[in-house]
Amino acid sequence: MHSLIENARAFPSSVAERRDDLAALAAGQRPQALFIACSDSRVVPSLITGARPGEILELRTAGNIVPRHRAGADCGVGATLEFAVIALRVPDIVVCGHSCCDAVQGMVTGKQVPGMALFNRWLQRAEYRSQPAAPRKGVATQHHLETQLKHLRSYPCVARRLREGRLRLHGWFYEITSGEVFAYEARERKFRPL
Repeated sequence: MHSLIENARAFPSSVAERRDDLAALAAGQRPQALFIACSDSRVVPSLITGARPGEILELRTAGNIVPRHRAGADCGVGATLEFAVIALRVPDIVVCGHSCCDAVQGMVTGKQVPGMALFNRWLQRAEYRSQPAAPRKGVATQHHLETQLKHLRSYPCVARRLREGRLRLHGWFYEITSGEVFAYEARERKFRPL
């Protein structure tokens, strides 16, 4: 923690030459996309995309889970979606899964983690369905991503903007060991290099 504190203390002086850019951000935000990623510490959306402050709105959840919309149910994911789609009018939403995902591994095995009731219930909201074994690396995470993209479409604000042609959904798979990113092609139901 010491190095994190020291970097936070030094941050103002390290961005002195970008003060005008930061001051402009204080006037408001207009991100290019909402980036829904796993809360895994090895997945850093701005590092993957090269985004600068203000360019992406991040939503991080265990397993990049987007629960299916339920009318009347309060949910931080749903609130962030509404804010991004209605207030900020983001034109793109990216759901990014990754290799070596502990949450997806938990879904695949179906094993409950002792002492982690909230986490175990959260994984159930992914509605993961096991698929037949496939030779592709990361196949479980990729099937999981397809489901989360379907869940996104269940939110009225997302469905409306999709019908109007003012919103695009993207599924990305990030390979931690190589840094490669693969994009989901809905027509073919395959992931291809970005």
